Amino acid sequence: MVTAVRVMTLNVWNNRGDAEARMALIKAGLRRLEPDLVAFQEVLPDQLPDLINGTRLHGTHQSQTVATEPPHADRYGGTAIATRWPHRIAEALNQRGTDASDIPWLTLAALVPLPELGDVLFIAPTTSFRLEAEAQRERQVLALSDLDARRRTALPTVMAGDFNADPDAACIRYLTGRQSLAGHSTHFHDAWEVAGSGPGHTWTAENPQAAEDIERLVRQPGHRSRFDYVFVGSPHAHPHAYARVRHAELAFDKPVGGVWASDHYGVVADVEVGKKDGPTKAI
Repeated sequence: MVTAVRVMTLNVWNNRGDAEARMALIKAGLRRLEPDLVAFQEVLPDQLPDLINGTRLHGTHQSQTVATEPPHADRYGGTAIATRWPHRIAEALNQRGTDASDIPWLTLAALVPLPELGDVLFIAPTTSFRLEAEAQRERQVLALSDLDARRRTALPTVMAGDFNADPDAACIRYLTGRQSLAGHSTHFHDAWEVAGSGPGHTWTAENPQAAEDIERLVRQPGHRSRFDYVFVGSPHAHPHAYARVRHAELAFDKPVGGVWASDHYGVVADVEVGKKDGPTKAI
């Protein structure tokens, strides 16, 4: 049995800009793209129900998982997930530290039952945003791999979110198995690297919604970064199952009627998930 799963990640950009017009555009895109697993970042609690209304998606906002919200969550929003099949939250991970105390985003990990296959672990993180915060992001991705090890199922883990780091950053190199951190190593497949076309930039000065923050944070002309990712687990961690990335593309990367959906472009990946019988041979 193989299940086709469409995974999407999108930074909603809370209520900045013309939020009403942007939310209408995102809602229309969700209905057109029909994703099965969605990771939202910077979404306000009252935005999530409206975004997924009429989509048959089941949503959970980070505010539903904790007694006390992190600072600034009321302004910048938090992490949320939406899934085609009813999910249950396995863990909500607070990755704030003494050097990242203003980060209002939690990581949500949910168990999602895929038809006839069983549960898949879906992790939706957002990591520290400052250019100089790579040390924080390294600690955060180490915590993500620990979370995966605690909660993973037989099916390959799916992880999607805004990592605020390009593919050559240490945190992303760690996740894709290209380097170790603090004596630890792991491996996920980067869906864009497997099946995307072109550079896949998701935070770029070409997007007018991003231009102000790029000027404030980067102050270099023509800045472009690939910050948003879909990852799937490795056969080394899931020897009796697979998640084959068949296609990856950008979403919300063009204006509609002069409106840009967000300051980030989204990423959509089509993944075939199935089980493999018999032993796995070592190379």
